[in-house]
Amino acid sequence: MNAPRTFRSSAALGSVAAACLALCLALCLALPAPAQAPAPSSPVVLDRVVAVVNNQAILASDLDNEMRLSVLEPSGAARGPETQLEALQRLISRQLIRQQIREEDAQSLEPTADEIASRVADLRKELPACVRQNCATDAGWSAFLAVHDLTQAQVDDYMRRRLAILRFIEIRFRQGIRISREAIEAYYHNTLLPQYPAGQPVPPLEQVAPRIEEILLQQEVNALFSDWLDKLRKQGDIEVLDPALEAAAQPIRRGGGSR
Repeated sequence: MNAPRTFRSSAALGSVAAACLALCLALCLALPAPAQAPAPSSPVVLDRVVAVVNNQAILASDLDNEMRLSVLEPSGAARGPETQLEALQRLISRQLIRQQIREEDAQSLEPTADEIASRVADLRKELPACVRQNCATDAGWSAFLAVHDLTQAQVDDYMRRRLAILRFIEIRFRQGIRISREAIEAYYHNTLLPQYPAGQPVPPLEQVAPRIEEILLQQEVNALFSDWLDKLRKQGDIEVLDPALEAAAQPIRRGGGSR
């Protein structure tokens, strides 16, 4: 009576073993083939450090972007084509300024979206390179951006950074400066009046005094800022790592470059 029971158990075990084998084969077939090691090739350099300012790196991509954005600088047309040395000087100056802005003050310096849009609109109307290409129109502005390999987002970010730095300079250096009445009168008689041809009507002093005061105030701010930035360059640890750009180090330390 035991033989039939043993036969049935052996058959059941055989069926289970066959099912397990089939399942293993199915799983093996479903697994992806082992990934083959990629063929050796030359390393691809995605970016590189061209300079270090107080332990903060300036990358080659930063330099490339700065050279493209230089067309937006107010003095870009008068200065002529941008060079790598000029772009590097400006990047280093900006890096030094940013390092002086306290983290708790950074948010208050940020311009609003409306301020950025307003200044970009002014730029499209007033920038010499833009005027020539009729950037006031959307079609002209799109063509200008395409020619200079720029995007609207890059222009907005450029303006945001520029306005933040200008606001920092105004807050730090403009407060406490007073322009005397004597200085306004001296500028009026010695600088403004000689610019008018003989016989041409000259505006009275009281009419132009506020504008003269603004000009003299900005001159004072620029002088204080230039001295301060020159000290930052001399005291900072600036290292140019790109051999082709090492010549930029000395002009920067002597006070070259702009914001």
